Amino acid sequence: MSFTVKGWCPGALRPMQSGDGLVVRVRPVAGRLTQVQAAGIAQAARAHGNGLIDLSGRANVQLRGVTPESHPALIADLAQLGLIDPDIETEARRNIIVTPFANAATYALAESLQAALAAGPELPGKFGFLLDCGSAPVMADTQADIRFERAPDGQLLLRCAGCDLGAPVTEGRAAEAALDLAEWFVRAGGVVDGRGRMARLIASGVSPEGTLRPLIAPARALSRPEPGLTVQGALVGFEFGQMHAETLAALASLGPIRVTPWRMLLIEGLSTLPGLPDLITEAGDPRLRVFACTGAPGCPQAARSTREIARVLAPRVAAGQTLHVSGCAKGCAWPAPADLTLIATLEGFDLVRDGRASDHPAHTRISPAALPDLPEFS
Repeated sequence: MSFTVKGWCPGALRPMQSGDGLVVRVRPVAGRLTQVQAAGIAQAARAHGNGLIDLSGRANVQLRGVTPESHPALIADLAQLGLIDPDIETEARRNIIVTPFANAATYALAESLQAALAAGPELPGKFGFLLDCGSAPVMADTQADIRFERAPDGQLLLRCAGCDLGAPVTEGRAAEAALDLAEWFVRAGGVVDGRGRMARLIASGVSPEGTLRPLIAPARALSRPEPGLTVQGALVGFEFGQMHAETLAALASLGPIRVTPWRMLLIEGLSTLPGLPDLITEAGDPRLRVFACTGAPGCPQAARSTREIARVLAPRVAAGQTLHVSGCAKGCAWPAPADLTLIATLEGFDLVRDGRASDHPAHTRISPAALPDLPEFS
């Protein structure tokens, strides 16, 4: 079964058609939602969609089941909450992921970067920036083209995806340097027919020079956070990154919310984990090891359903490993390599070891009933 690579991600002003209606992606400024904004999103999801809300791998919030008729009213409600950009172009440029453990200096950098990008070059739709500015990176498995990280001595680094080293930058010039790097990407031929990623350009053998020259390795990355209490508040997860509007409304009543790229939300200021249904609050929960896209019939490109088999296999995935169940070879739910990847086809499932959904499978046409008995899951 073939699939279509659109080369852009959905937004609020430019939604994407799926099997259950339009997918409307809301990009919170610096990944933060006030209590009023979070409650408003929940209300809008019920009023104008099917009440299902997804957390994307880019730390955004997606409303599902929106129709062409309900979309204008949804945009009007979101605009009242300060969540809508003036136009599609501005929305597309604001592709910035901020660590949920950010401090005031990181949020100030995010604001400066957003302002700088408004006057920056035209970049591919999926080209993104990541601010991972804690003492050590925590978003190593989150894809982005230009990354801010820290050196072991605390110095701020600007690093290209695909390059092990970063260029040292000052806090005051950081946003300007990121814009310079984006302009270098365009000049170096990183954009072809409107598409392009930094890692691919770096792999071709080119590298920035001068003040953007990679010199210093970032601090050793920390493992992906798990649900629990943090200095900033309570970190809670969701099966496949999806929740009902009622759950978001209940969380909004507890405090401001920071959206993460890990299918989790951080509720600021909490010193105890919320006792709400449908939350994942325990570290090591096997559902956190499994990534699964919407699958059929929610996605028209998926060959079959994905989440039912993902639930069956989750307890069989070894601790420390990841399983990606994809409805097609596009691999939207987890674009990075996984220990095990299952790709749905019309004939069954293909299995890839240590790779992506687009990689060559080790086994093909496995029936869903036979999957639990494979050595990889036994």
